Amino acid sequence: MNRSATESRGSPEVAVSTTAPYETDYEIGQDNLQRWGMDVHNPVFWVSTLLITAFVVGTLASPAQASAMFSAAKAFAIGNFDWLFVVTGNVMVLFCLAIAASPMGRIRLGGPSATPEFSTPSWFAMLFAAGMGIGLMFWSVAEPVGYFTDWAGSPLGVQARTPEAASLAMGATLFHWGLHPWAIYALVGLTLAFFTFNKGLPLTLRSGFYPLVQDRTWGWFGHLIDITAVTATIFGLATSLGFGAKQAASGLGFLFGIDPGLSTQIGVIAGVTAVATLSVIRGLDGGVKLLSNLNMALAAGLLLFVFAVGPTLSIVNTIGQTAWAYGSNILPLSNFVGRTDQAFYHDWTVFYWAWWISWSPFVGMFIARISRGRTVRQFIVAVLLVPAAVTLIWMSVFGGTALHQVQAGVEPLASGIGEVSLSLFQMLQNLPMAQVTSLLAIVLVLVFFVTSSDSGSLVIDSITAGGKLEAPVPQRVFWAVTEGVIASALLVGGGDDALGALQTAAIVVGLPFSVVLLVMCVSLFLGLRHEQAALRRDEAQTAS
Repeated sequence: MNRSATESRGSPEVAVSTTAPYETDYEIGQDNLQRWGMDVHNPVFWVSTLLITAFVVGTLASPAQASAMFSAAKAFAIGNFDWLFVVTGNVMVLFCLAIAASPMGRIRLGGPSATPEFSTPSWFAMLFAAGMGIGLMFWSVAEPVGYFTDWAGSPLGVQARTPEAASLAMGATLFHWGLHPWAIYALVGLTLAFFTFNKGLPLTLRSGFYPLVQDRTWGWFGHLIDITAVTATIFGLATSLGFGAKQAASGLGFLFGIDPGLSTQIGVIAGVTAVATLSVIRGLDGGVKLLSNLNMALAAGLLLFVFAVGPTLSIVNTIGQTAWAYGSNILPLSNFVGRTDQAFYHDWTVFYWAWWISWSPFVGMFIARISRGRTVRQFIVAVLLVPAAVTLIWMSVFGGTALHQVQAGVEPLASGIGEVSLSLFQMLQNLPMAQVTSLLAIVLVLVFFVTSSDSGSLVIDSITAGGKLEAPVPQRVFWAVTEGVIASALLVGGGDDALGALQTAAIVVGLPFSVVLLVMCVSLFLGLRHEQAALRRDEAQTAS
């Protein structure tokens, strides 16, 4: 019964073995237009480009008013639908674990004979670098110290600067970067990988709803989903480039006395965009994979150095204490009823959940793109559990070292959080070889931004190319450059107000996407059950 999706769809873009492809007349790329060396979906590319342009022009014309408007929208979304964000995160964790433990976990992405395209180390490096590597660099010191000192709310209302506060600070940090965000990414990634590689559908968000809406997937219902995914992705990436430029510039100013002002920030964005453009031109093997492997090696070196020269015994204890604090507090931290720590709950947890959900189209689709040949169980274990374990170690080493300095009265962290972007460098300055490690940290920040930018560009390319896996080079360059231009323009025209509006827009997108993800769970379950039935029929025919 096996046949190729290429044969059933007439497209050279998705040559994969499928057990039971859906019967649809839709051909990948059939709505595309070829213009200026690009191969773009009509209307997804044009509407997305128009919306992004209108947003940037409007924000530049009146950044303060735009920021106020989007801040009000964010406050409405988080204040009234905090429960929906938290419920969505909880459902994602339970659903992914249930699917992995069920017989459906044996289904292989791409069909029974599919083999992985990338080695396991390279696969893991790419999904981790795209998923949240840059966030771990930015928040691994600031977040635990902030919770411990009650800088912006303390988890579960614990008294600041107490032993209980130290333990819960680490547990809450891991909660925000552990199972819940990766379950959100895993759900989207698994859905897209399954419907693309097993059912022969395009690699776009709309394909995840085919079991529910059938051929209406290819009409305006699907267009709206893909357009929302493109705008959420470009907003998130451009915001990260803007704020990342500020962090890198702050690090250069801290280390070398370079003026961290606008010119340095624009220079950082130009450099990151140039490298990211070169990377997307080279593709997954020659670009993203190479940079991701390099970054993971550099990150591992910095991690081992801090572990060795820092308070090693304290760090070892912190790993166990963090795991215990996470496990013992995951239920109260996941609760949304009767919370007494409203500042922490809304400003941190709900904000994070909205951010992860808004980023799920980008990260999920990229993970799907690189995961052909893995079983469903392997996919979930790798995407859900392995990053959580690595995050436990990373946060314990950097956050634990920072908390040790705070509790020992070592300045400047002992006085609490000042400028967030400097927290990591302030921790490193109290360790040996501070100049070298700070420079390495800056390099890591920059390369993590490059991997996020180029992987994001590949994702947007796929969506705006109608689900084709390989978009033309000019199209890849267009989106990589667009991200840098948007970030630079907003920094020049509106600074923090403009970037804040862009960030808030990405968060607001997370509200409707919460519903999208919940419906996606139902659609994926139906698709996996359909595949499982087909595999059983094949096995029965083979046995007879």
